[in-house]
Amino acid sequence: MPERLRYEDAREALEGHQRATKRELAARADAPPETLYYLACDDDLEVRSLVAANPASPIHADELLRTDSGVEVREELARKISRMMPDMPRSERTALQQRTVELLEKIAEDEAPRVRAIVAREVARCPTIPKQLATRLARDVEISVCGPILQYSPLLSDEDLVELIATCRIQGAVDAIARREGLSARVSDAVIATLDISAVAQLLTNPSARIRENSLESVIAKAAGIEAWHQPLVMRTELSLRAVRRIATFVSRALIDELAHRNNLDEETSIWLKARARDRIDAEKPAERPALDRNAVTEAFARGDLGDEMVMDAATTGQKTTVVLALSLLSGVDRARIEQVIEAESGRGIAALCWKAGLAMRTALSIQTYIAHVPKNNLVLPRAGIDYPMEPSEMLWHLQYFGIDTEVN
Repeated sequence: MPERLRYEDAREALEGHQRATKRELAARADAPPETLYYLACDDDLEVRSLVAANPASPIHADELLRTDSGVEVREELARKISRMMPDMPRSERTALQQRTVELLEKIAEDEAPRVRAIVAREVARCPTIPKQLATRLARDVEISVCGPILQYSPLLSDEDLVELIATCRIQGAVDAIARREGLSARVSDAVIATLDISAVAQLLTNPSARIRENSLESVIAKAAGIEAWHQPLVMRTELSLRAVRRIATFVSRALIDELAHRNNLDEETSIWLKARARDRIDAEKPAERPALDRNAVTEAFARGDLGDEMVMDAATTGQKTTVVLALSLLSGVDRARIEQVIEAESGRGIAALCWKAGLAMRTALSIQTYIAHVPKNNLVLPRAGIDYPMEPSEMLWHLQYFGIDTEVN
């Protein structure tokens, strides 16, 4: 096609019915609007995708493509329309601009999460989108959609964020809020109140998050058994001398050494930390742990002593056979079936199995981590630090998925 496109050239190209020519025409920024609208109805998916991505396509063509059967077409349209938002004024929009905004709001309701996720990523930092659009995306049921908005949107107020923390049940949503730049003390308090291990760790890692001293102390009071909080706590710059000493009672020697290098320590605290570090050297030497044999587990079960302590101890020392046997005895599930769940690296399946066995969620987390080696992004974490994050109906579903009898012991 010619470098400078005339209306007659476009018409001749359409009359030729050549697929390659139509694709080239669909991508041309100088293609006539009528031509692009015509191509928006073409049978070729790639032609429609090129029209959807073309900034020159008329608004009525874009509105037509919003309901296109091809997800790829709707993705290209979502990307193009979303990228127009930063250049639009907040108010006094033209009729065309207002139609574009309304089109974006409809795209944000697309049935395909991939389409909604594109919108969320593109407009996450944009202050000129409608507030209701940001709120809708922030409440989406997919973390790929709500996550970017929760982390970056300037349109969400502290009141919005506190409410979202209280009501949102999407795994990773509170983590996204905890990573926000310049997080206020009020929102930090709400994150801490959830006792969500991962979210609080993200908050502590966020150097721009403001955390009140009493809130930080409440985290320290619960942190001894939550290793994921240890290093982020040590790295907080606003620790008082009292907080430094409390943290040093439960963190590793390496982290005590990190505390000892802080600039705000008085001489007494510095000496105390060095002594504490020496004490930890012996405490951290790996102890010889004999593996629990089959008879010990069976006897403990017969006595009614087989529970979280023994199973967690076996899990954290990598005793897979012992863990499988214990789960089988406690849940009544065949060992081969339990090994199938573990081999599948199914965090939710393992959590459901531990629930059926009457074990705590923290034990389930240990089995996921040390026995099944579930990838970090797929770990099922305790809610509020201790509770199962799934409803009983969901856990029963996961048991059924692996062919396990859903009658709870």
